Amino acid sequence: MKITKISTQKKKGRYNIFVDKGQGEEFGFGVDEDILIEFHLQKGMELDSNLLKTLEQKNEVHQVFSLAINFLSYRMRTIQEMVQYLRKKEVEQDQIDQVINRLKSEGYLNDAEFAASFVATRKNTSGKGPILIKKELMDKGVEASIIENSLTLYSREEQLEKAMKLIEKKIAVEKRKSHQQAVQTVKQTLLQKGFTQDIIQEGLQNIELNKDSDEEWNAIVYQGEKAVAKYQRKYEGFELKQKVKTSLYQKGFTFDEIERFLDTIQKEMG
Repeated sequence: MKITKISTQKKKGRYNIFVDKGQGEEFGFGVDEDILIEFHLQKGMELDSNLLKTLEQKNEVHQVFSLAINFLSYRMRTIQEMVQYLRKKEVEQDQIDQVINRLKSEGYLNDAEFAASFVATRKNTSGKGPILIKKELMDKGVEASIIENSLTLYSREEQLEKAMKLIEKKIAVEKRKSHQQAVQTVKQTLLQKGFTQDIIQEGLQNIELNKDSDEEWNAIVYQGEKAVAKYQRKYEGFELKQKVKTSLYQKGFTFDEIERFLDTIQKEMG
C-alpha cells in the first residue's frame, strides 16, 4: 500500500492520508501533525501492515492526549482527576498510562503546582480553614506530603485574620441568643469551615464578644417569650415555669437572668 496524497483537514494539526491499495486512490486514515513528522509520512511512501498498526495505535493515543488537553483547558487538574475522567471516557488503561506520563513530562499535570494554586485560591476567595482545604485536596487524590507542603502557604497569621473576620460576622447575627450560646454557635461554624481549635480560641480571645446587659436582657426576653408561647398551650403554673426555665437554661442563660425574666412575666405565667 502506497501513500498517494496528503491533505490538511479543517481541524488544525490534522491530516488526511490517501492511499492506493491496488485499485486506485482512496482515503486511508487521518493522523495528527506530530505523527506525520515522527514517521516522515510523505507521498510515495510504502506502508506495510506493521507500520499501519503502529500508526493506528499512535493515533489513538494522540486522540486521547487531545481529549486530556481539552479537559485541562477549563482548569488545572490533579493526576487522579485526569485518570478518572479518561476512565469515564472508556479509554484503555495502557493508553491512560501513556497519556498521563506525557502530560506529566510536558508539565500539564503537576500535583504540587495544583495544590499550591488550590490553597492560594481557597485562601483568597473562600472562608475555609486549612482542615477543610486539606480534605478537598485528599479527595482529589493529592499525596499527603504534597498537601502538607502546600498548606504552609496558608500561614497561621492569615488563618487567624480570616477566623476573626468570620467571628465578627457571625456574632453580629446572633444577637437574639445568649452570650454562651452565641459563642458556641460561632465555634461550631468555624470548626465546620475547617479551622483548628487553637485558632478559633485565639480568635475569640482577640475579639470583644461580651454583650452588654441590655443586649443580654433583650436576648432572654426574646427567647423567653418564645418559650412561653410554645409551652403555655399545654402547661400552666409551676409546670409552665419549669419548662420555660429549662428551655432558657439550655440556651445558655444564667439562673439569675432566668429568674429576673420570670419575675417580669409572673402574671402571664399564672
